Amino acid sequence: MGLRDIFSSYTNMNTDQLQSFIDANKEGSYTLLDVRQPSEYETARIPGSQLMPLPTLDERLQALDPEKPVIAY
Repeated sequence: MGLRDIFSSYTNMNTDQLQSFIDANKEGSYTLLDVRQPSEYETARIPGSQLMPLPTLDERLQALDPEKPVIAY
């Protein structure tokens, strides 16, 4: 599984659309993926998000569930 498999299709969302998605879907039915640096994640993160810094993403993709939608920010 590579980046192209996980992100084969995508939709851009603004903050209101993201909040609507989170409100309409059960926690755990999707992956909220924070690709920023650890210091940014600690300062401000969305509850329930998983940290996977962009430089490490390719080597850690196997940790993502391919059956769930991934929301990356």
